[in-house]
Amino acid sequence: MYAQHFGFLRPPFSIAPDPRSLYMSESHREALAHLLFGLGGGGGFVLLTGEIGAGKTTVCRAFIEQIPKRCNVAYIFNPKLSAIELLQTVCEELRIPLPGGVSGEAIKPLVDGINEFLLRTHAVGQNTVLIIDEAQNLAPEVLEQLRLLTNLETSERKLLQIILIGQPELRTMLARPELEQLAQRVIARYHLGPLSADDTQRYIRHRQAVAGLSRPNVFARAAMKRVHALTGGVPRRINLLCDRALLGAYTLNAARVEVDTVNRAAAEVFDVRSPWQRLRALCLGRRERAVLAAVVGAVLLLAAGAMLWQNRAVARTAATRQSPTPLPHASLSASPTSPTTASAPALSASRPQGAYATVPPDHWPAVDGPASGGSDWPLLLQHWRPSPRQASAPATPGAATRGGAPCEAAWLDRLACLEGRATLEELRAMNRPTLLTLRDLEGNGQGSAVLTGLSADMAQLHAAGIDYRLPVLTVARLWTGQFRTAWRMDFDAGPRPSTHPPARKAWLQTRLALLQQQGALPDGGSSSVTAQLIAFQNTQGLPADGKPTPATLMRLNRAVGVAEPVLLPL
Repeated sequence: MYAQHFGFLRPPFSIAPDPRSLYMSESHREALAHLLFGLGGGGGFVLLTGEIGAGKTTVCRAFIEQIPKRCNVAYIFNPKLSAIELLQTVCEELRIPLPGGVSGEAIKPLVDGINEFLLRTHAVGQNTVLIIDEAQNLAPEVLEQLRLLTNLETSERKLLQIILIGQPELRTMLARPELEQLAQRVIARYHLGPLSADDTQRYIRHRQAVAGLSRPNVFARAAMKRVHALTGGVPRRINLLCDRALLGAYTLNAARVEVDTVNRAAAEVFDVRSPWQRLRALCLGRRERAVLAAVVGAVLLLAAGAMLWQNRAVARTAATRQSPTPLPHASLSASPTSPTTASAPALSASRPQGAYATVPPDHWPAVDGPASGGSDWPLLLQHWRPSPRQASAPATPGAATRGGAPCEAAWLDRLACLEGRATLEELRAMNRPTLLTLRDLEGNGQGSAVLTGLSADMAQLHAAGIDYRLPVLTVARLWTGQFRTAWRMDFDAGPRPSTHPPARKAWLQTRLALLQQQGALPDGGSSSVTAQLIAFQNTQGLPADGKPTPATLMRLNRAVGVAEPVLLPL
């Protein structure tokens, strides 16, 4: 309806999983890379999880389009099946003749037919992949039957590759003790998170360009920021909201989508009312209002009673502590325990390697160490694989910055440093260990910890030799927003890259040429580093300015496969 008004060739925000509309953010690119890795992984399971609407199915469709022709694919999108129904569906997808005259409950003839098919196709150089979407709906006994299918193998490799795609509950299912054998056969796993604020804006522009928009962006910048705030960066929610916002702008005969239009669209698409407004919508009549008043009164009475009981309990406890009479059976050697020690778990520095302490939201040990400067650089450096120079010489502090700009000159064993201010979503997009400047909950001082893992709701920090897991909301309260991270610049460029431009240019040319050879970068026929960088930035959704910015160099490292540490998936 609005396509002609804005100049679209087709609706830009359809929720259909069309691979042509897939925006390849860094997380989506890594998810696709994990699936492609599974093709040559020698069999077993590949696990792709993500929140509802994160784009798992669209990534899967893009993966299917890139599967070689000599690979047989069975795609199951409705896995609410019994074990025998699943085997029958696999046979139908692979065009394996179902055995006739066999009992409907007989599994062996179906497994034998699949085994014979796998051996026959393997003999002629073909692979077989079984893809199961919405895999969180699989029953445990069906998952066990899938594990048994991966037992079909030759002396060199397994004959069947199984890809499970599902919501986060799938990871919880595979953590059950009865599915330990299956979990050990997962050769690759990736969790697809929401888009960052910047990626959300690039996503909106990308969808419009794919839909044939030839004019400037229809969405105002403030409107796109509002879209991210209302959707949390979930692509399907973005599509729903943007589609309704375009319809609203069309009805107003407006040339652009503004913030007010987005807010009105959100009220129609999502339930963005406050809890009190929702409650009032349910209580329209006089009788309902009377019931509501009675419920609220009862809750207030209960709350008042609970507060009175708590005050009396505190008074009794205080009186007992002031009493000179010792408690009966009290041990004379027992040391008194403070309320803080009793309420917070003991965090032992001798915790075994690989273990972590789960910190409740209302507690965080005192942070130590410098809040700024270079002397906390070794805290971050220890999370990178040591080089011979690191082993033979002590680490020097991080380099100074110039005028407060990101520290391009922080060279240490061929590592470059980037520091500044960011959000957790931007750190998630960079996907590498990052040094954070933290404060304690009372604001009494600052210190440093290294972010080593991140999920949608939990974060792992390394401090004082211990790994802590905290809710993301707690980290947001502790973090000042200042960060320092690194990336590898593996060429001898002296103390500053700007003083050796030939080495830097050769480094860039080598990597860009490698991407062109791999087909990951279009060959525009230009040997100019700037032109090649612009082409690379366009493929990555970065600002196409042709400058070797830190974000561009990090993405370049990731694209060519430079060995760098990444955040742990929690």
